[in-house]
Amino acid sequence: MMPLAIGGSVLFGAGGNSMSTQAQDSPNGSATGHQVSAEPALEKVTGIGGFFFRAHDPKALGRWYQEHLGVLVIPTSYGQQSWKQEAGETAFAPFPETTKYFGDMSKQWMINFRVRDLDKMAAQLRGAGIEIAIDTQAYPNGRFASLKDPEGNPIQLWQPA
Repeated sequence: MMPLAIGGSVLFGAGGNSMSTQAQDSPNGSATGHQVSAEPALEKVTGIGGFFFRAHDPKALGRWYQEHLGVLVIPTSYGQQSWKQEAGETAFAPFPETTKYFGDMSKQWMINFRVRDLDKMAAQLRGAGIEIAIDTQAYPNGRFASLKDPEGNPIQLWQPA
């Protein structure tokens, strides 16, 4: 399984085929530095504000994410702290519905979490009895590992290069 390139000008799928290209050599998005279009700039979202999904046991699964990955579940009151992620790049990539990239064909999503130290995170998870597979190949954009939550949802961890 080859991870997606993040932050580069080309995204690669599991087979290494180019999925899309972007000109990122200048602020206006053109490789030459000239304005690409006279159209007004597109207003863009600034990040992911939430990730919502179904679970067989939402409370238990929420506790697992908090205890093992440090992801706080949504607060139950406005005075409580919610999970804050560090600034960084986020891949957004729809896959064909027949992809085997997520593993179990019944799973409709896979989440990728950035980590500072993949080896330390893997040791922490293994210490808690959680199976994790670290990809032995280092990619230009970093290192990756795969695991599943207690309900079998695929999780990918990424330590940026």
